[in-house]
Amino acid sequence: MAKPFRRPAGAEQQVLDEVQVVLADPKELPRIGELLQAHHYLGDLKPVGERLYYLAVDVQGHWLAILVFSAAAKHLRHRDQWIGWTTEQRRRRLSLITNNSRFLILPEGRVPNLASKVLKLVCQRLGRDWENRYGHPVVAIETFVDPEKFSGTSYRVSGWKELGLTDGWGRCRREYYVRHDKPKRLFVKELIPRATRALQAEVLQSRFAQVEAKVPPRSSVSAKVIGGLAEHFKSLPEYRERVESYPRWTLATIILLAMLCDAPRGQTDLEKFARGFNQGQRRKLGIRPNRQGRYPSPSQATFSRFLARIDTAALDAALREVQARVRGPAPENEIVVMDGKEPRHGSGASILSAVTVPSQYYLGSAVVSEKTNEIPVAQQQLIPALDLVGRVVVLDALHTQAETARAIVMEGGGDYLLSVKDNQPTLRANIEAKIPAPRADFPPRPAHLDAGEAGGEK
Repeated sequence: MAKPFRRPAGAEQQVLDEVQVVLADPKELPRIGELLQAHHYLGDLKPVGERLYYLAVDVQGHWLAILVFSAAAKHLRHRDQWIGWTTEQRRRRLSLITNNSRFLILPEGRVPNLASKVLKLVCQRLGRDWENRYGHPVVAIETFVDPEKFSGTSYRVSGWKELGLTDGWGRCRREYYVRHDKPKRLFVKELIPRATRALQAEVLQSRFAQVEAKVPPRSSVSAKVIGGLAEHFKSLPEYRERVESYPRWTLATIILLAMLCDAPRGQTDLEKFARGFNQGQRRKLGIRPNRQGRYPSPSQATFSRFLARIDTAALDAALREVQARVRGPAPENEIVVMDGKEPRHGSGASILSAVTVPSQYYLGSAVVSEKTNEIPVAQQQLIPALDLVGRVVVLDALHTQAETARAIVMEGGGDYLLSVKDNQPTLRANIEAKIPAPRADFPPRPAHLDAGEAGGEK
């Protein structure tokens, strides 16, 4: 049997003074796993996603301790109350928190106060190391302590806060939890001042915003509300001879929900978005169960066929009906803006849409095929279909056409405000000759001041 490691008398303080915390080299992970398996009561772990391994070493490079930081727990009642964030904020910002999933003091490191010293050192560098590795920092840490084995003293003296006992559940697979009836003490620590305020803020600080940008949008609409929305699309004409798993109103409702949470709406994006619905939401969407009794998720090909073959006029009418039910009638006295957009996600035709500003109330749209452009679509399709009485319609310079102006006034009953640029040289010259340019509120900055500042003058 190997003899226990004994450090020379009087050397303990020297170890505390000289101990360093370093990031583990990937080549050292097998040895780390072996040591955790041999000496930690939980054994080795297989973390997924973002994680960092640290080693506490003495001046000779001997390993004294091992620390592993990995993904934070998805659901922690006391932690979520401590932060004060919403369910959706937690989903989108959880990667700003990490979990100290393993902390092992090796036999060679059993020196009084070493644990608290190591915790202090690693907290000083963790946020910076995380940002260097993954492009974003972490602002808080959580950890669990088994009350039957440890008291958590090292965490307390290092400034960690104990929030209480967990509920006794543990994750054994992705999205699957089992009850183990062994509650753990939950400790947390802020790595930056007022981290909880940053995490619960309505808008994240710019240095953290990329974390939310990486999280795919997901609909938070309840299953009950989804069922009500789907009813509005059941009048859509069927384009298939045989319907299997996904009725037409199911696919239309998924696209509407993607629009409501500003999710990408290319066919591949819609497939990913649809996978985010739980079984209850899928049932209310009208998806038919498979042989296993599960509600599947539509594929990219399913959305492609829907978007290519659905009656666009009927779909537009259904969308406006849903909006009227949810938002009420269009606001009065708001201007109407017509603008054409190329699809941001995936391929497809351009769409010319009309919305009120500033409320962004949708009034209608028309497809601009590759064989034409926005001008005849606006004049012959969109404007005649809208009630523009008493409204001002704003379009860009492309639509500064006599026929467009006539359609707005004669067909729609509204007024117009059209831009004049170099595509109408005669009209622009006449305007400039008859109407003096407005005086600017702030005159241009004198050139000599810019030159003086460039030369260093004060």
